[in-house]
Amino acid sequence: MTLLCVPLVAKTVEQMTADMAAAKASGADLVELRVDHLSAFLPGRDLPLLLRDRPLPALVTYRPKWEGGEYEGDDKRRLEALRLAMELGADYVDVELKVAEDFVRLIDGKKPENFKLIVSSHNYQKTPSSEVLGSLVAAIQASGADIVKIATTAVSVMDVTRMFQVLVHCQVPMIGLVMGERGLLSRVLCPKYGGYLTFGTLGEGKASAPGQPTISQLLHLYNIRQIGADTKLTGLIGNPVTQTKSHIFHNAAFKSAGFDAVYVPLLVDDLTSFLHAFSSPDSVGFRFGWNAQNCTMPHKEIAVRCCDAVDPIAKSIGAVNTIIRRPSDGRFVGHNTDYFGAISAIEDELRGSQGLGKEEETASPLAGRVFVVMGAGGAGKAIAYGAKEKGARVVIANRTYGQSSSSSSSSFTWIIKSSNLWSTERARELAKQVGGQALPLSELENFHPEDGMILANATSVGMQPNVGETPLAKRALGHYALVFDAVYAPKVTRLLREAEECGITTVGGFEMFIRQAMGQFKLFTGLEAPGKEMRELMMKYV
Repeated sequence: MTLLCVPLVAKTVEQMTADMAAAKASGADLVELRVDHLSAFLPGRDLPLLLRDRPLPALVTYRPKWEGGEYEGDDKRRLEALRLAMELGADYVDVELKVAEDFVRLIDGKKPENFKLIVSSHNYQKTPSSEVLGSLVAAIQASGADIVKIATTAVSVMDVTRMFQVLVHCQVPMIGLVMGERGLLSRVLCPKYGGYLTFGTLGEGKASAPGQPTISQLLHLYNIRQIGADTKLTGLIGNPVTQTKSHIFHNAAFKSAGFDAVYVPLLVDDLTSFLHAFSSPDSVGFRFGWNAQNCTMPHKEIAVRCCDAVDPIAKSIGAVNTIIRRPSDGRFVGHNTDYFGAISAIEDELRGSQGLGKEEETASPLAGRVFVVMGAGGAGKAIAYGAKEKGARVVIANRTYGQSSSSSSSSFTWIIKSSNLWSTERARELAKQVGGQALPLSELENFHPEDGMILANATSVGMQPNVGETPLAKRALGHYALVFDAVYAPKVTRLLREAEECGITTVGGFEMFIRQAMGQFKLFTGLEAPGKEMRELMMKYV
């Protein structure tokens, strides 16, 4: 079993002692006493206080500056302090490969029976090749280590696979971790690949190395105690991914359904390279078994070209938000659940507002209606195609480059990047694809060919922190039967609030978000999603 170790970086012995108790209460298996972080550390005075009556097994580390630590003094004094820690009953001591032979000579013939020596190497610039890592393992083993520790830095998420490759082939206990945000996988998936331990902090600001999650996240978010060799691997591909809450919902859903899988955010810079590495039968990634991924910005449209096969609806939309690795041949198949999330939420709300019963659910309440979509990006395309499939008459409204909107109820300026997702040409192309029409957003205020229309905002206008913005003035909402906003943070945008004030039925992006997530869960597992649990969590975190 992979051990959970809490690194303690307090400045005082008193605080470090208190943190040991907190680590035990949090569910840790052991603590790392980073004595190089202690102010005015005196080994003869402080080590007995720390090691006597400790609540958990202890690993003592006295890391020098030249290996990323805080100690700046003489190595001989440092090694003497570590020898004293061993004699006082420390369960583990960590020494660097550079001085390992000196320490082994220092403790020759004095090593307690249950004591384990960890010999470590840290690379704060990159992750070397598998061959270099393998040679490093051999050198550490030859130095007299009981446990090999190698920590590198992730330049790409793919660096983690090289560490896993070395980890699974190591013949002695090994700690193999990749630092930084892109290295999170190495910390969460240790139990799957046989890592001796992984580090989880007591909280934010208490890490001893870049990229360490908290022990609470490891235990309760990633359910690390349940991860094993057969655990299926899923995750979110995107850049950035720090804002995502998807891992909260999916991991909780897996646990609720009793499905052996873990979901991890994947900071991916190049989707093409990532999928190529994980789809080749000869690749490390393939052997390490990624089963499914979600796709978020900026990869949704690129994913259509990168997948080996694409679901017909996703292909029509031109965007993929879910990639499944086909068990039969390991090839990647792209899907899109965004359209289902939005359209089903709109349909259900319309049925409810019209008092329609179950017997009337076979026909879509969108059939024949004018359905206005603001925005022609990935979400806009998904909603437009979904509306078309339901028989709606689709209109694509966009803001052309350089336009701004100003009125008593709405005042903001749009800044459109060179990619210009809402350009006139793109809107016209999308309208052509769905058999609809395109018009400038400036004309939308006076566009009302009929009453009872549907309005869907598929832009980011009104998203936090710009919650005072709205894509359409309140005075223009009167001809709509329902207004939908794909923005889910905040839950109630200015657009939705003003629509409600006009007595119009509204649907928020929260419903789209939860329903598309439930669709993804079914693709991942083949099971119906535990909707109640997922909804409760989303209400709490979104």
